[in-house]
Amino acid sequence: MEQTEHIEIGKIVSAVGLRGEVKIYPYSDRQKHFAQGAKFLVGGRPVCVETARFVKKLPILKFVGTESRDEADALRGQTLSVSALTLEPLPDGEWYVRDLIGCDVQDETGRRLGSIADVIQNGAQDIYEIAMPDGRKFLLPAAAAYVIHVDIPAKRVTVHAPDSLLELAL
Repeated sequence: MEQTEHIEIGKIVSAVGLRGEVKIYPYSDRQKHFAQGAKFLVGGRPVCVETARFVKKLPILKFVGTESRDEADALRGQTLSVSALTLEPLPDGEWYVRDLIGCDVQDETGRRLGSIADVIQNGAQDIYEIAMPDGRKFLLPAAAAYVIHVDIPAKRVTVHAPDSLLELAL
């Protein structure tokens, strides 16, 4: 039997209330990923969402079979993952993090700067962590001022990286 790839789409940050609900830090801004009936793997175990609500865009979920605060609290720190087969295509200009990791990064002159080692997601915008060939790393905001073109099939990202950013490489 072929193994299906699973993609992390959130992390359980805390228990909520007394009836088994958990607060999720989402890696996706698509609320339907966290809807009632959604199926995840949590700690390698399949779960199904019994109820879902959102507070300040954060999903509050109750899984079937999780009935108490203690049971919910035991899930803290675990990630939620879904089958890659269930992910929908994204609109133009959006990419899944898994597709960006490993992409070669070059500047507008074609000079290779490195490859995307990680995508740091914060509230304002994503930040690409770029591993340079010499082992140093630098951070580049994933904003239109810096990211010129993303070509996922070619695994290449063209950026405008000011020398001042490259000088700060760790």
